[in-house]
Amino acid sequence: MNAPIKQSQSHILSRLYDMKQKQLARALLQGNSLRCQVLEAEAEAISAALKSVIR
Repeated sequence: MNAPIKQSQSHILSRLYDMKQKQLARALLQGNSLRCQVLEAEAEAISAALKSVIR
């Protein structure tokens, strides 16, 4: 994969991860534990995808 595409994908995934972390912070404040678990799993999946793009 060429560098511009990797850079674009990593930028998109980074933004998505940041948004997911904000959602998680709101869910933590609301005390919604099931939603927190789902958001944590989603954030982990995004993080793994980001790491695979960076490699």
